[in-house]
Amino acid sequence: MARAASRDVRAAVEKLRREIRHHDHRYYVLDDPEITDAEYDALFRELQALEAAHPELVTPDSPTQRVGGAAAAGFATVRHRQQMLSLNNAMTREEVVDFDARVRRLLGREQVAYAVEPKIDGLAVELVYEGGALVSGATRGDGLVGEDVTRNIRTIKSVPLRLHEGRRPVPSLLEVRGEVYLPVAAFRKLNAEREEAGLPPFANPRNSAAGSLKQLDASVTARRPLALACHGVGGLEGADVATHTALLAAFGDWGLPPVPRHARCRTLQDVLAAFEALEAARDDLPFEIDGLVVKVDDRELQQLLGQVSRSPRWAIAWKFKPRQATTTVEAIAASVGRTGVLTPVAEVAAVQVGGVTVRNVSLHNMDEVARKDVRIGDTVLLERAGDVIPYVVKVLEEKRTGKEKRFRMPKHCPVCGAEVVRAEGEVAYRCIGKSCPAQLEQSIRFFGSRAAMDVEGLGEKLVHQLVDGGLVRQLADLYHLDAERLTALERMGAKSAENLLAQLARSKDTTLPRFLVALGIRQVGEATAKALAEHFHTLDALMDASEEALQEVRDVGPEVAKLVHHFFAEPQNRTAVRRLLDAGVRPKAVRAVRGPLAGQKFVLTGGLASMTRPEAQRRIEALGGRVVSSVSKETDVVVAGEDPGSKLAKAEKLGIRVLDEAGFLALVGRA
Repeated sequence: MARAASRDVRAAVEKLRREIRHHDHRYYVLDDPEITDAEYDALFRELQALEAAHPELVTPDSPTQRVGGAAAAGFATVRHRQQMLSLNNAMTREEVVDFDARVRRLLGREQVAYAVEPKIDGLAVELVYEGGALVSGATRGDGLVGEDVTRNIRTIKSVPLRLHEGRRPVPSLLEVRGEVYLPVAAFRKLNAEREEAGLPPFANPRNSAAGSLKQLDASVTARRPLALACHGVGGLEGADVATHTALLAAFGDWGLPPVPRHARCRTLQDVLAAFEALEAARDDLPFEIDGLVVKVDDRELQQLLGQVSRSPRWAIAWKFKPRQATTTVEAIAASVGRTGVLTPVAEVAAVQVGGVTVRNVSLHNMDEVARKDVRIGDTVLLERAGDVIPYVVKVLEEKRTGKEKRFRMPKHCPVCGAEVVRAEGEVAYRCIGKSCPAQLEQSIRFFGSRAAMDVEGLGEKLVHQLVDGGLVRQLADLYHLDAERLTALERMGAKSAENLLAQLARSKDTTLPRFLVALGIRQVGEATAKALAEHFHTLDALMDASEEALQEVRDVGPEVAKLVHHFFAEPQNRTAVRRLLDAGVRPKAVRAVRGPLAGQKFVLTGGLASMTRPEAQRRIEALGGRVVSSVSKETDVVVAGEDPGSKLAKAEKLGIRVLDEAGFLALVGRA
């Protein structure tokens, strides 16, 4: 008989529950965990042990009785017809042996066959097919209710919108469960792009998949190469599948991607061997895994075994050991990226983490440095996030001696000496020098982009050759290139050189808004550049404007005014602009258009059959109107095309005038 829980045990249970709920919210809702999976598992297992010893303390709202977290804000909710369960974890070989013994005892069998598959580090989802057609897609959520992400699921190329008719009949109902994940190569690329933009990187592939799938704008999801791996079902009608192995084969027949590297194991010894083989191969896989899932293969036996609270009795996740190591922070330096973002990087005593020697660890941004309180001289715990990127899990404060030093971001760029600024509301510190060698290639490519100077031919490879060969050390050098030096470059023929020089010559005759965009001033896009040009008329007047004068421009607030003022106050930037003018660039001011739509703000949502969105924007601006990105009380008209999304609902709620495509064409004309 269990002994009654003491006051200390009750307090410990409540403390663990509060901690786990907090971390569930960070993980499932915010996609921003504060602790590693191993640390979370330790907390959860401690709570499970206390509740097992004191069953009278178990309550329906305990984290041990739940599967995940609540649905995130901004999404409609979906109630699963059958609960999506969460697997119990095994951390050791002995626990898997105990799982097998328990299964055989409950079934009264000497031997049970298992299906094994890699535990992919992604986001659990359920896709519902009725009559072979995809009707909905949802996250697991708390197991009972998840977020409706159907539109985003439809953008994943490996998800069939209709099941394939093939060797076996398509079921009338199929509720397929799986993991949406981001392949390793895509995970690395996405994090590199986020760090260059001054955004915090995703902690691991699971968070990158969740952050990508749970976008309110499906076009963002579509730009990220998510993949799906199917590993189970909820409801299944109109198809007879006897084993889990056969189910995975059926997925392939229906056009659904089954979880890769799955296998059938006749004995427990086969399962143990499969774990060792998978652990040895994990670094070579194109996706991240954190263990092996072991399932009773016979689906009828699965039904007999059933479930307990949040988990099935017929399956278990055998987790790999976390890849961690401790080391010392020897120095912290600011690294300048291609976009001018300064990233604090810890130089650590060389240490092996998961088979890789680590000497440098990104601290991402100053907010992260402050949150973890990382100091020069600290002993830190490192982990390879997703077994890819090493990061600081935490500082081992008990090892501090008092000699540790705090790091402060430099006020001037360590590469070019220009001023370093941090915009209000942003985590990133940036070098604002336009001639900074660290960001020159990015500046050139942006300078030549279609919205800026529109120089066709300034591709990534050519720009790299120009900078690497010393032909272009600042933007103005583009206008001093000649055919002789260009044709000396690899894969640059006489005709290509002639075309590029013609493009550069043509670009000299530009408008002031385009020129301002080309300079790459933070938060100055096409609309803001046009407003600045219309207000100040000349480049000289804008360059000499005070912050107060800049705030008089429509839609230019204190932060944008500060960024523009800082940019033109930097001597290096004024020199870069003057050299461009000396090279023959002549930006012409654009007077404000006075037309029938003057002063009206438009929001475009959904697709138009008769024109592209940029063309629709040009039509509106030609008549004096303005296009803004979000719906607010100040919006005058919302143009709703096909599949308009949440902006239409918000416009209707606010009572804003809505035009369909026919009404829009009647307003702006069809020509």
